[in-house]
Amino acid sequence: GCFMNGKLYPFGEIERTEDCFRCSCSPNAILCCSLFHTPIGYDKENCKVVFNKEICDYEVVQKSDPLKECPVYSRV
Repeated sequence: GCFMNGKLYPFGEIERTEDCFRCSCSPNAILCCSLFHTPIGYDKENCKVVFNKEICDYEVVQKSDPLKECPVYSRV
């Protein structure tokens, strides 16, 4: 298998790791892609970015009230 962040994964395709990556594990290497996109276009003065591991995505919320979401205009 392949070791990643202290965890052993079996050879083959890994749909979702604990850290929200999709990986392919072979005897020679482990190749991974993120399942999330990082927000870059949002109101940085009034909002903050929080990673939600349950849904494998970033949430952008108001600094003054984290229960309220902020609009996101672009992600990378």
